[in-house]
Amino acid sequence: MRAHRCPHTLAALPPLALALLSLFPGHTLAEEATLAEISVRENQTAATRYQLPQTTESVTAAQIADSVNVVDTEDALKYLPSLFVRKRNYGDTQPVLATRTWGVNASARSLVYADGVLLSALVANNNSIGAPRWGLVAPEEIERIDVLYGPFSAAYAGNSLGAVVDISTRMPRQFEATVSQMEAWQDFNQYGTHDTYRSSQTAATLGNRDGDLSWWFSFNHQDSHSQPLSYVTATTQPAGTTGGYGELNKTGGVANVYGASGLLHTVMDNAKVKLAYDLDPAWRVAYTYGFWSNDGHAGVDSYLRTAAGAVTYGNQAGFGSGQYTLQQQHDMHSLSLKSDTGGTWDWEAVATRYSIDHDIQRTPNTVGTGTSLPTAGRITLLEGTGWNTQDLKGIWRSEGRSHELSFGYHRDHYQLVNATYTTNDWANGRNFTGRASEGNGKTETQALWLQDAWRLASDLKTTLGGRWEKWRAFDGYNYSSSGSGISTTQPTVEASHFSPKASLAWEASPDWLLTTSVGKAYRFPTAAELYQLVTSGAQSFIPNPNLKPENVLSTEISIERSLSNGKLRLSLFNEDVSDALIGQTTILNGANTTVTMNVDKVRTTGFELAAQQTDALFSGLDLSGSLTYAYSKIISNPGWQATSGTTSTGKFTPYVPDWRATLSATYRTSDKLSTTLSARYSGKMYSTMDNTDVHDNTYQGFSGFFVIDAKLRYQVDAHWVASVGIDNLNNYKYTLFHPFPQRTLVANLKYSY
Repeated sequence: MRAHRCPHTLAALPPLALALLSLFPGHTLAEEATLAEISVRENQTAATRYQLPQTTESVTAAQIADSVNVVDTEDALKYLPSLFVRKRNYGDTQPVLATRTWGVNASARSLVYADGVLLSALVANNNSIGAPRWGLVAPEEIERIDVLYGPFSAAYAGNSLGAVVDISTRMPRQFEATVSQMEAWQDFNQYGTHDTYRSSQTAATLGNRDGDLSWWFSFNHQDSHSQPLSYVTATTQPAGTTGGYGELNKTGGVANVYGASGLLHTVMDNAKVKLAYDLDPAWRVAYTYGFWSNDGHAGVDSYLRTAAGAVTYGNQAGFGSGQYTLQQQHDMHSLSLKSDTGGTWDWEAVATRYSIDHDIQRTPNTVGTGTSLPTAGRITLLEGTGWNTQDLKGIWRSEGRSHELSFGYHRDHYQLVNATYTTNDWANGRNFTGRASEGNGKTETQALWLQDAWRLASDLKTTLGGRWEKWRAFDGYNYSSSGSGISTTQPTVEASHFSPKASLAWEASPDWLLTTSVGKAYRFPTAAELYQLVTSGAQSFIPNPNLKPENVLSTEISIERSLSNGKLRLSLFNEDVSDALIGQTTILNGANTTVTMNVDKVRTTGFELAAQQTDALFSGLDLSGSLTYAYSKIISNPGWQATSGTTSTGKFTPYVPDWRATLSATYRTSDKLSTTLSARYSGKMYSTMDNTDVHDNTYQGFSGFFVIDAKLRYQVDAHWVASVGIDNLNNYKYTLFHPFPQRTLVANLKYSY
């Protein structure tokens, strides 16, 4: 029999988490009791605290340390079912999360939190500024990660239609300090670029608990070099040059490769301070400040040669746009007050602010003769972009706990400030010569939600809830100096919607749990979808300020079987989205233009199979794996046009692969040594509405992949731990628009006190 098992919780706490209790030998019984109370409070997740009904998968700090080469925080998600993080390089600023029903172009269709602080950048829904701010969580502070699938809880906005990632970080229970050094070497070989790209990371943490006050400080410094993130292509050989490689683009047209670009060198720093004070045994107030900075420089590698054998750019503008600099400084604040009485009432209040204080990208307009660059160029600013959120939550528990009623109020405010200026000295200063374009705007959402976890019988529980949201977009403005020019103040738009939720869980036996869930959700347009300028060559177009919110209906049937030291789960899911917001190339005013548009209806149906077991087959062997199939189709899209005359109705939804799979095996030969071998697979996907991108493994194409990772971890003594691993051990070469990393050796040495 399982003790105290909550039917809604679909992921059992792995036995390794219990080993944390053994980290504090030598304390008195009173001290151990106090530490146990702290542990209960800090290890409580949103899923357990608010009785959330979603399918949940989890990974603990101990599992992460043993099984995954974690350089950046997002690496910890590599082997969770159905997830993929589009991480192109170490220190990537654009690692967008893909889920089982949506692909890598859907940053606003998932939510990422750390201790209740929203890391998702819902100011956009794209692969650039829309990526979650993973860098504000240090890998060393992760306690566990829980992933909640689908929009079945009223506690979360409609952006949860893909998944909610809930990162729980820890606070120290006594004085502790760590320092670690990571080194990585990627061996890259494609077209005419053959090189080894080195990255390094130095990390340190310091923390303590003194009575009711606990504090934590972490610092990461990363210096990384990437493989080419893009290539310079053309249909014909540049005049007066030799060199290059014959190639096709994703639709089968000629796109010969004449050089690599976007060879990015970044230097990043991340500092974080967390303070927590226990007002009494039940109430805690906490404050967090995070600071992130990035200094990036991108270069190129030309394959072109003159008749005399000299390197040249051949007047190809791509060699200009592939060279740029980035200077960024962002900061984050959060303040929370929470109670944890476990009694009739509990409360929580969280306020956050994320500010893009300094964010500037500089690039030349084009190229000069030979390998020279003109001084004229463009400077793009995001300064002033940011968001703030406020959440008030409560829990009421009936006598006997037959009802656990949770409720709350949410408000968020997002601001996009995105301007590009011309300059006569692109590499230095802010000597603007004019304004080239601008896209500004704000969105705001207020929401009330209520949810009742009602135990109908000892083996039967239903969760009923609803979320009411009022959304508006305002202060929109667009300007462009190109073509005939644009200067437009966009209208204020508003929408209100109610989203009901329902879930029924039946514990058929101590080993079997069956859950069925249905959820309505609305995903409102982001400021970037509404207000970022739409351009095509020399033409500019006013973006559509009247985009409709996505209207989502999701259903899931989940069957879970408890195993000895593990579990097996099968989930069947279906998601219908009306007015889906998808950015695609269509005909606009007679020109081929990439624009965000409402697609009438998209449907995704599939299944997810996940399993994990400790001491599987024999003692010391842990196995986990998942298999996901998604059949995602565009049901109706009459508003889309293509120059080829093709249709998108009946085609596969862009960026959603048909198959995904993971498999991981960790063998602990002793308490000191563990060895892990893992594999990730993703199947075919398209990136165009009409699925005409049939040549996928090329620059700007989207190919499937099969990647094997390995890791060896050795606990030298009580203080020192060393690990060495290889990502992409089989050196699989694949492209998701950008070429992705090839075989990479990762070594890490850590000291803990």
